[in-house]
Amino acid sequence: MAVEVTIKKWGNSKGAVFPNDFLEKQGIKENDKVLIEVVKKTDFSKLFGSAPKRTMSGQKFKDMVRKGWE
Repeated sequence: MAVEVTIKKWGNSKGAVFPNDFLEKQGIKENDKVLIEVVKKTDFSKLFGSAPKRTMSGQKFKDMVRKGWE
């Protein structure tokens, strides 16, 4: 089960606060040691529309690819 948390600064360190319902469902209690896999959330909105414009139709592209297979 995944949960989204935000990293916060605590003194000279940084930490994450997990929602209680998530911890209860996982059976995690205070002072338990856990292994956390980190996957940084990425904003893909900047990628949309950034591809170069097509200069040929889809049909022309398919015809070109088919010629390469002959």
